[in-house]
Amino acid sequence: MKTSIKMAAICFSAALLITGCGRDTKHNFLISDAMNSPLAKETLDPDIKIEFAKGNGDILRKGLVSNKKTNAANKSDEEACIRAFVSAVKQFQQSARDAGATKVINLISYYRKSPYSSTTQYECHAGGVIAGVALKGDLAR
Repeated sequence: MKTSIKMAAICFSAALLITGCGRDTKHNFLISDAMNSPLAKETLDPDIKIEFAKGNGDILRKGLVSNKKTNAANKSDEEACIRAFVSAVKQFQQSARDAGATKVINLISYYRKSPYSSTTQYECHAGGVIAGVALKGDLAR
C-alpha cells in the first residue's frame, strides 16, 4: 500500500513538472494595460518618464537591460506578465534616479537578447511556474 501511494505521488509530481515547467508561451501584451494597472499605479514613480521605442534627450547611460521573472503559479499569463513588466520598469526608474536622469527612453523588449521594438506592446514569456520580461533602454535628461 505504501509503495502504491509513493508511486502515485511520484507520477503526480512528474506530471506537474512536465506540464508546468515545459511551457514557454510568447505573448505580446499592451503596454498601456500594464502601465495603467493598479500594480503600476502604486509601484511606479510618475516623476521618472518612460518612453517606449522612441525618445529624445541627453543620454546619460545607454543600453541598460532589466530582466525580471515572477511567480506565475495561480495567475493568468497576463497578470504574471504585468507583474514582471512593472518590476522591470521599476528597476529602470531606480537606475534613472541613481544616475540623475529624469526619463527612460528607447525602451524595447529584449527577451533572450532579441530586440522587439513597439510603442504599444511588450513581449513576455510565460510558463506554468515563471513568467519573464526583459527590457532594454537608455537613461536620459
